[in-house]
Amino acid sequence: MRILITGADGFLGRGLVAALAAKAIPCELLLAQDVREVPAERRLAGVVYEQQDVRDPGLVEALKRHRIDTVVHLASIVTPGRGSSREFEYSVDVGGTQNLLQACVGAGVRHLLVSSSGAAYGYHADNPAWLAEHHSLRGNEVFAYSHHKRLVEEMLALYRHQQPQLKQTVLRIGTILGERVDNQITALFEKKRLIAIRGSASPFVFIWDEDVIGAFLHALATGREGVYNLAGDGALSIHEIAALLHKRTTDFPAGLLKALLWLGSRLGVSRYGPEQLDFLRYRPVLDNARLKSELGFVPARSSREAFLSFVAARRAQGRPL
Repeated sequence: MRILITGADGFLGRGLVAALAAKAIPCELLLAQDVREVPAERRLAGVVYEQQDVRDPGLVEALKRHRIDTVVHLASIVTPGRGSSREFEYSVDVGGTQNLLQACVGAGVRHLLVSSSGAAYGYHADNPAWLAEHHSLRGNEVFAYSHHKRLVEEMLALYRHQQPQLKQTVLRIGTILGERVDNQITALFEKKRLIAIRGSASPFVFIWDEDVIGAFLHALATGREGVYNLAGDGALSIHEIAALLHKRTTDFPAGLLKALLWLGSRLGVSRYGPEQLDFLRYRPVLDNARLKSELGFVPARSSREAFLSFVAARRAQGRPL
């Protein structure tokens, strides 16, 4: 294989580049591409590094020049920086993917692997208790990341129909935990009392970062197509998470929490508004049966084991939760 990885200097990108550089699976060329130039101290032997925006119309020429036959698309905006805009995020997430798809077809790429998200299903009161791959994608428009993942998946489905020669493997990833993961979700667990919503279990499905890398390596090695939920076995409710952390919860009525979020947003003391209520109480819970039976990949850690590993890592770093 001659592999291109977009978003190669992001969190997942670095892990996958390191695994492939260490010959986890054989490849003739590994091209690591990112919008930023990768610093010399992070460059690995045997890897070709290029700075290129996934929105660049010249991407097709890079694919042809390096004779790329396999692309792993990781470039996406998960946590927008300060000063970001919805238009910019759309241009990267959706416009960048469209540009990449056109480039793959134009350059004769054979296999495209994409990091999607369980967020594409959306945060809805009537979500099934366990979401399987055949369920509708209803990513909420109010959440840029969720909405964009839905739009990207709709585009991918269209290409599967119109350009079947480009094989696709799409992984809908649950909440990632790892030894060095810090994000909006992990910040919830750092509070002295965890926020809970009366009448909602707020279940979480977790996947260990090494299992995410393992799933991509497995898909590369097998060449297997399809759409798969990527999560560890089982789920943990917010109250189960609190118990594992030896913490209590503050259980808010939904209406009160929504009002507090609105007020905090209006006063500028919180970056999150009332729309975050659904993000907390209607979390998509991913069924991973197809991942195991059809893709043939079994995560090493369950959701519970991933969470306990995360807690142990934080304590080892002197950062107890």
